[in-house]
Amino acid sequence: MLKFLIEREFKQIRRNPFLPRVIVAFPFMALWILPMAANFEVRNVRLSVVDNSHSTYSSRLVRKVASSGYFKLANLSSNYSQALRDVELDRADVVLEIPPRFEENLVREGASSVMISANTVNGTRGGLGSAFLASVVGDFAAEVHGEWRQGTGTLAVPSFGIVPQFRYNPHLRYPVFMVPALMVMLMTLICGFLPALNIVSEKERGTIEQINVTPVSRLAFIMSKLIPYWIIGFVVLTICFGVARLFYGLIPKGNLYTIYLFASVYVLALSGFGLVISNFAKSIQQAMFMMFFFVMTFIFMSGLYTPVNSMPQWAQNVSIFSPLKYFILVMRLVYLKGSGIGELTVPFGALCGFALFFNTLAVVTYRKRS
Repeated sequence: MLKFLIEREFKQIRRNPFLPRVIVAFPFMALWILPMAANFEVRNVRLSVVDNSHSTYSSRLVRKVASSGYFKLANLSSNYSQALRDVELDRADVVLEIPPRFEENLVREGASSVMISANTVNGTRGGLGSAFLASVVGDFAAEVHGEWRQGTGTLAVPSFGIVPQFRYNPHLRYPVFMVPALMVMLMTLICGFLPALNIVSEKERGTIEQINVTPVSRLAFIMSKLIPYWIIGFVVLTICFGVARLFYGLIPKGNLYTIYLFASVYVLALSGFGLVISNFAKSIQQAMFMMFFFVMTFIFMSGLYTPVNSMPQWAQNVSIFSPLKYFILVMRLVYLKGSGIGELTVPFGALCGFALFFNTLAVVTYRKRS
């Protein structure tokens, strides 16, 4: 009986010309475009420079800032008021003002000051932009002092340097961090929304009544709804692997079988949750709004965009109930660090608990009405 019910589900999917296109095209296009849009790297910060010194050292500082790769020289303003006007007109993000006696103070006293003003309407861009600019100015000061020590022939003062070593993402590429998490989001949208709309769409069409008058058990009926979307989840994940390799050159450091194992449990959990929503919903619109509410909550509490550890304590407590949190953690650890199953026992146990709870609830809440 279960075999025929599963065949019925696949025939319904094939008969709908929209669903196969969504299953194939949506993850392909979304994973190709989203990492380019959901990018928190701060580059091309528009810089307005007020050079009141017009000296050799001030020109050298401006060239060093412009060649750092983080800043785009928007304007060389004649005074600070004009630079602020550029900020008000959204033509500049950061202002660097060099005082009139910059070179004189630097040569005679060995120190001088500059003023950095940042537009923090966009707090991330303004804060990071001013921090990058302060770092470049600090490098310039160290470079000048090093040249002076060599020019005077004095003994070099013993010093040490810091050479950072970035593990797991050595080039600090933001897509490397985001793409594995976006795979989870795409699986959630497809394997969560489609099951949520399945039963309720049969209610609206009236075909659910034909099932209700048959001797099909509630368990067999729910399994026939779960298994097709469980297989679809593997198809979506495989497409995501191909897009990540093709467009971003990302290959998991760990074993693909580890990801597929966790994905099999995760898809069962999300599909079961979608069926629970479908059991309670009276219409497709109601099912969509209910699913949208829960999925958006899961996404915001999962650490997709902001680390869970940076959230307030109450939000960290709520994130415990987000299945996405655990699978995103697994995807990032396997993709970037090459973690194995032995290091992922806590997420595996949590996902198994979600799968058991939601699918049991889906079976219990489904009522056959003749």
